[in-house]
This record gives sequence, C-alpha cells and structure tokens, in this order.
Amino acid sequence: MITARTSLVALLLCWAFAALADVAVPPLSGRVVDQTGTLSAGDISALTQRLQDFEARKGSQVVVLIVPTTTPETIEQYSIRVAEAWKIGRKKIDDGVLLVVAKNNHKIRIEVGYGLEGALTDVTSKRIIDEVIAPKFQSGDFAGGISVGLEWIFAVIDGEKLPAPTSSGAPQSTRQGPDQRGQNNQALGDYIDNNPLSLVILILVAATLYTVLGRLTGSLAAGGLVGGLVWYFFGLLPPAFFLGGLAFFFTYFAREFTLPRWIPGSSDSSSSDSEFSGKGGNFGGGGASGSW
Repeated sequence: MITARTSLVALLLCWAFAALADVAVPPLSGRVVDQTGTLSAGDISALTQRLQDFEARKGSQVVVLIVPTTTPETIEQYSIRVAEAWKIGRKKIDDGVLLVVAKNNHKIRIEVGYGLEGALTDVTSKRIIDEVIAPKFQSGDFAGGISVGLEWIFAVIDGEKLPAPTSSGAPQSTRQGPDQRGQNNQALGDYIDNNPLSLVILILVAATLYTVLGRLTGSLAAGGLVGGLVWYFFGLLPPAFFLGGLAFFFTYFAREFTLPRWIPGSSDSSSSDSEFSGKGGNFGGGGASGSW
C-alpha cells in the first residue's frame, strides 16, 4: 500500500512539473493584457476604451493579449488554453474573440467563440491577420496593427445578429462537509479541525492551478492533488474520491463563485479595467493564425 501511494504521488508530481513547463495563463486584468511592455499606457487606455464601448453597444467581448512567447506550445494550443480559462463572451451566446500576439515568435492568432464562427470565419480571420495586422507589425507599429485589426473584427461582428447586451445574473454557491467513518476518518476530521490554514493553502493552490493550467486541466489537477494527498496520508479511498471531487468542483466553478480579488487569477485591482471579466463564453478552436 505504501509503495502504491508513493508511486501515485510521484506520478502526480511529475505530471504537474510537466504541465507547469508551459507558459502560464495570465490573470484577466483587463481588455488589453500586455506582458511585454510593447504598448504604452496611452495605447492601452485608448484600446481599452474602444473595446469597452464596443461591448456596451454590441454585447460581444473582444480581448487583446500580448505575450513574449508561447513556446513550447504552438500559438494555437496556448490561445485556446487562455480562451478556456478567461471565458470571454456571453454565456450560451459565445460571442468572444481573443487576439493573441506572441512577440518573440512573430506569431498572431485570432481565437473565435462558437457564436461568431459563422461570421468571423477562419478565412476572414486569416485575411485580417495577413492583410491588415501583419503589415503594421512588420514596420514596428504594434499599436496601429492591433487598432486596425480590431476595426475589421468589429465590422465583421457588427454584421452578425446577436442578442442585445444584458446584465449577468448573480453567482451561486455550494457547501459540503466531510463524512466521519472509523478511526482514520476521525483522524482526518481532527486534522481539518486543527489545521484550518491547510484549507486556505489548498484554495490558493487550486486558484493557482486554475490560472496556470486553465479551467478543465487546472480543476483536474486540483482534484487529483487533494484526493492523492488524502489517500496517501490517511489511507481513505472514499473520502479521497469525495474531497478530490469537491476540489475539482470548486476549482472548475471558481469564477461562478466569484473568487476574492486576492486569489491569483481572479482579478487585478491595480488595473484601470479591473472590473472586466469573461461572461462564460465557450471556444472550439475556430479562428486563424499568421506571422509577420
């Protein structure tokens, strides 16, 4: 039993280190997230205002992300991971668009939500990148390339009939407690009672996994970590499944529970666009990529 537990923990750690080798998904701190310092404060402010005005008028959410690199992933792999984590666009309408620029890789990606794939097609997205954005980038005008690219994206979305903008509903919450069964169950219950800080640490770890790995992968990692630790230290399989499932559930629906602002990835209070967040939109890999 000890050998099996040790092997499980080793497997989880190896998997976690391999996953963390990928570029982290940054917190959604605003409509324009520049991790390279390419855009000036004035550029970010102007672009943010245009994106905010467009969302207020049309309802669709469009976000710009600039990162140094997506290596070892392709820009397609990275952008869908970001889109999955950020949930741009309205829930069940799925009208979000993510414009990703990997500056050191000279790569551009337009990631399109399900609801806009009929209008902002792969062909149209490719043309916007190759004919509009890339020429500006080649001359070093990154702000201009993004600006004119957004104009074309706005024009295409404007031609699509979408529901009018509405306010989102209030989040829901849930709460469950551990079961007590036998001596090991009592030991587990006593540990939780006597070490409440452990729960805080687990919440922080879960939030970090959500941010770094994305919604689904991060939730699976959090659930596996919690379940594996309970099984390893207490030898309790049913509580391990229960608590692991609870950790997965909490992490997966973290945004619906509206995580506090001090948890990594929930928001960035220092940003002028700090109230911005995704509204539950889904992506399926539609869009196009290009280079300059």
